[in-house]
Amino acid sequence: MKLGRSSSGPKTMLVTGAGAGIGRSITRRFAASGWRVAACDIDVAAVEALASELGANVVAYELDVVDPSGWQRVLDEFCGDGGLDLLVNNAGIVSPGYFVDVPLGAHLAAVDVNLKGVMTGCHTAYPYLRRGNSPQVVNLASASALYGQAELAGYSATKFGVRGLSEALDLEWSRDGIRVQTIWPLFVATAMTENMDIGTVNRMGVRLGPNDVAAAVWKAVNRPRMFDAVRSIHRPVGANTTVSMLATAVSPSWIQRHINGYLARR
Repeated sequence: MKLGRSSSGPKTMLVTGAGAGIGRSITRRFAASGWRVAACDIDVAAVEALASELGANVVAYELDVVDPSGWQRVLDEFCGDGGLDLLVNNAGIVSPGYFVDVPLGAHLAAVDVNLKGVMTGCHTAYPYLRRGNSPQVVNLASASALYGQAELAGYSATKFGVRGLSEALDLEWSRDGIRVQTIWPLFVATAMTENMDIGTVNRMGVRLGPNDVAAAVWKAVNRPRMFDAVRSIHRPVGANTTVSMLATAVSPSWIQRHINGYLARR
């Protein structure tokens, strides 16, 4: 059955990594406000349970974000001949530790999910976004994209990639009326950070929860478009990231290097 909406129907969105943590909180936040949500995750049981809990506004899909055919299937089924109003690329993985101590396969898996998954989603969703109502893309970046993070080297590299991709697509897709933004939390209390023993976490702590990030996504999506030309597409979450982003903008790279070196010291 095709689920595309008419112009008078609810707004539509697709969220990856919706089975847990940040993605689950984003799904809850938007579904509660009447959005129709495609909740996607490689763990289909998790999103099916979420859809059962939240009701008809949420449709569960199994999706491996590195699989283009999977993306196409989900978008075809969810959007039909209609459009997609919002794509949230949230799915991500991390393997903390010193770069050479982390297996190469783990680094490459992060590139696949965190960066290639975002690229695949944006590329496949583009024609559906063009048919959307004031369409938007929100990509989950990270404070790790401000300066390369020791003990998170592979993860940090993927988030730098998400940053660059988002900046480029925001320029390219502006002609189609598609807004592209990124969300930049520091460390969030999810399964990804549970028992994460690295210098930066030990010094700075985990001060954000999934609901904080979901609220930031909601605010970013609903901010007036009239200010787009004069505002950054990057949206920090929490005081630590906001201060770090401002400091990075005004300080030379050698100062940033020393600050990040100090934070990562054990």
